[in-house]
Amino acid sequence: MVATQMTQDPNGSVWHKVAELDDVPDGRVRTVLAGKHSIALTRVGDQYGALDNHCPHQGGPLGEGSIEKGLLRCPWHGYDYDPLTGTPPSGFSDAPKCFPLEVRADGIYVAVAVDAPHERTVSDVMVETMVEWGVTHVFGMVGHSNLGFADAMRRQEVAGNLTFVGIRHEGAAAFAASAYGKLTGRPAACFAIAGPGSTNLLTGLYDAKVDRAPVLAISGQVPSKVLGRGAFQDVDLNAAFAAVASYSKTVLPNSDHAELMTLALKHATVQRDVAHLVFPDEVQEKVVGDAPLASSPVGRIGDARIAPPDAALDDALALIEGARRPVIVVGHGVRFEMDAVMELAETLHAPVLTTFKAKGQVSDHHPLGAGVLGRSGTPVASWLMNESDLLIVLGASFSNHTGIASYKPIVQVDFDPMALGRFHPVTVPVQGHAGVTARLMVERLAPGGDRADQRPDVAARWAIWRAEKARRVLDDRGEGVSSAAVFDAMNRHVPNDAVITVDVGNQAYSFGRYFECHEQSILMSGYLGSIGFGYPAAMGAWAAVGDTRKIVAVTGDGGFGQYLAEITTAVKYHMPITHVLLDNASLGKITKEQRAAEYEVWQTSLHNPDFAAYAELCGAMGIRVDAASELDDALDRAITHDGPALVAVQADAELV
Repeated sequence: MVATQMTQDPNGSVWHKVAELDDVPDGRVRTVLAGKHSIALTRVGDQYGALDNHCPHQGGPLGEGSIEKGLLRCPWHGYDYDPLTGTPPSGFSDAPKCFPLEVRADGIYVAVAVDAPHERTVSDVMVETMVEWGVTHVFGMVGHSNLGFADAMRRQEVAGNLTFVGIRHEGAAAFAASAYGKLTGRPAACFAIAGPGSTNLLTGLYDAKVDRAPVLAISGQVPSKVLGRGAFQDVDLNAAFAAVASYSKTVLPNSDHAELMTLALKHATVQRDVAHLVFPDEVQEKVVGDAPLASSPVGRIGDARIAPPDAALDDALALIEGARRPVIVVGHGVRFEMDAVMELAETLHAPVLTTFKAKGQVSDHHPLGAGVLGRSGTPVASWLMNESDLLIVLGASFSNHTGIASYKPIVQVDFDPMALGRFHPVTVPVQGHAGVTARLMVERLAPGGDRADQRPDVAARWAIWRAEKARRVLDDRGEGVSSAAVFDAMNRHVPNDAVITVDVGNQAYSFGRYFECHEQSILMSGYLGSIGFGYPAAMGAWAAVGDTRKIVAVTGDGGFGQYLAEITTAVKYHMPITHVLLDNASLGKITKEQRAAEYEVWQTSLHNPDFAAYAELCGAMGIRVDAASELDDALDRAITHDGPALVAVQADAELV
């Protein structure tokens, strides 16, 4: 399509230069643009025609048709029109609009009316409400069944109120929105067309749901008149999203549009869940004018900082006062309340253990920071739990992956009543806001007491584990770089305040064991454990923090292989993502599981490209690492690079 110079004549029409004199051969048609108008530009001999590019039957693109026997034939259904005037054959009355055209010395010009002022639509009301609720980023793909809503988002982006990130696969959009919600506690949106575009969102949305991350999903839909009749891409999206979305509604022409968006965002925010809205094609473009006001969260959400009942708090304090070696276990649910948790820990001289998903919420260099508990954890945390006489558990789900000892006395604090004693009875369940509860405990705990100061134990156990890690860093079978060496180097080079996204697989377990956190924020696909999360999540993290913090993605070759194309998204938006890729040419974690269950190792090998070269082809920095001695230089170059960079480590599949 071509659109260049334009002039305005006295009657208000605007003349656009749409083509050079020799652009359209005799007997041909092509599509051009006159302002926003799509035009089928035809040529017959020395004469030209300018017709509306939409066939009046079903909107077929006349500019993609052909001129046969002197008539312009629609490529969709074969209807014929005069190529210069748009007149249909005898017996027919419908015709595409014909625009004034002039052949000038410097090219072909077409006149179109001055664009009428934009009239506010249903989509405008809904997007304005999103902005009022603080939604700043939308990840998605624009397509034929969501164009009206996309145009409303474009207007808000032009106004500086919204940022749209166009991805290469809708699954990446949902993972990015999930990661944004995990990091900030606020919803981002993901956006797709009807049918397969929306169903592609589901895995990332399930990740958000089970990890309690607020996300808004927006689906285009086929026109209402063909909905449910087996039309192209006709899928019952409310049914498809029923299990994943706590709120899923179709927007109707006469809905209270601002209220529907408010309810969706309230569900996402308050319930920390997925909300979903479906927009039939024609509803998106319905003109509503200036009267419907956008809705805001003012007066719609209460204060979640609820104190626990006095009796439950009394019972918890009695148990804590009687403990000599209490240990605190924190989950991802208290990531915004760690100041209060650490006050409690320091009052009790109690070590703080984290679930894997909560890694980084307390520094591994804090005198009471004891690292990760469970399968992805360290001997530091497990030893301290085993030696404890009371577990104080805040914001954790008691996943079997974590392995919180059910046989110990337990005080459990959670805002969600269904989380209390979910898998087995606990000694004292306390329903309340974790931060508020922790501070109340600090205020009421008696000074002194017979509690042990466990800081020397924490230091001693870390010394033992760090010595073991140092021995593993030196392991080298000559078949690739060990995971211990990779994360030892990352300990030296990753900024203390970075955001690190971690995919599932062997590299995730190794990250949990070997990488030591300072103030980094760690994001992962926790309870869904979905392969492919790592790189799209880094894009979501970038949207949340911009250039204020470094973003580091840690993936295996299996995980990155699912969303390879998204590196082009990072290049397009100049995202400063440093990607550390452990390439062992296999699904290494599955290989280990097959061996552990005494199966034959089968179908876990992978045929990979040269990932560093691939990154370069996509416009990013790519560095290949074949030996541990190359890690420091590679990581330094990648982390300081202005833009996306990939460090492809040729990893030893056995040294994990």
